[in-house]
Amino acid sequence: MKPFAYLRPASVAEAVRAGAGHPGARFLGGGTNLVDLMKLGVESPGLIVDVSRLPLDRVTRTDDGGLRIGATVRNSDLAAHPDVRNGYPALSQALLAGASGQLRNTATTGGNLLQRTRCPYFQDVSKPCNKRTPGSGCPAREGAHRDLAVLGHSQDCVATNPSDMAVALAALDATVQLRGPEGERTVPVTDFHRLPGDNPDQDTVIRPGELITEVVLPPPPAGAVCLYRKARDRASYAFALASVAAVLSLRDGYVDRASLAFGGLAHRPWRARVAEDLLRGAPATGDTFARAVDAELAAARPLRDNGFKVDLARRLAVGALAELTGRAAQA
Repeated sequence: MKPFAYLRPASVAEAVRAGAGHPGARFLGGGTNLVDLMKLGVESPGLIVDVSRLPLDRVTRTDDGGLRIGATVRNSDLAAHPDVRNGYPALSQALLAGASGQLRNTATTGGNLLQRTRCPYFQDVSKPCNKRTPGSGCPAREGAHRDLAVLGHSQDCVATNPSDMAVALAALDATVQLRGPEGERTVPVTDFHRLPGDNPDQDTVIRPGELITEVVLPPPPAGAVCLYRKARDRASYAFALASVAAVLSLRDGYVDRASLAFGGLAHRPWRARVAEDLLRGAPATGDTFARAVDAELAAARPLRDNGFKVDLARRLAVGALAELTGRAAQA
């Protein structure tokens, strides 16, 4: 038994003070990842700050027609919210593709963004892992890495980000609102998660004591359609081998706007900027989609056993863009 202190703060300000004042403190929302990691011995916080009762559980409209999503909104509630289903269906689809119904009823928006990799070496404290113990090594590079990264990885880490929700948020240009000892700040979802580099233990850009308070979505682009697609080993309760979130709008048969993000391929949701630049203003055809996606995935560096992910991601993305083209033409 590893003892820890427990605090249920009465306000966001109290939560931030507690988190900043106790090195190694962890915020608890639904606990669907943190508690598992504590049981495995990966996490051993001295203080648990339970933020689940704070007034951060609402979805509200912004003045410009976007959405504010509180950090403790449950994944199941967010997926079912009519403003999400109608305005941001890719987000609803991504949430419903993740975990199980029971877990979605408990998991929170903020916790989903902060969940840690499911790399088996990270979760096994008997094995070395640079993400868990910097400098100890990355046995996944030569070991079991079928499910791990093909983009953006380093010699020190080939782990992948497990979130479905974050992939949709990245394609939808969401931002994360943070409150910490130094005040409030806003970070684009695309910049919130880090690539591993030589500091793979740092998953995100969040600072000590900072608390996610909400996620903000901009208004849906006029005339745009979006979707989320996920490939996995079984139909439910499995993490993505590859996934894609896509947003597309057309004008006279040409791509007016395209936003594309991949999941299951990198240490963070991979926003496909190269592909987006090639798609913008180009004819909305299968050949265009294939060339753009191939240009993005040219940066892939697959390991011994996960090269299949590149073709899998290509097929997902090209298929998603073709499906959205048909929808946009009928709109």
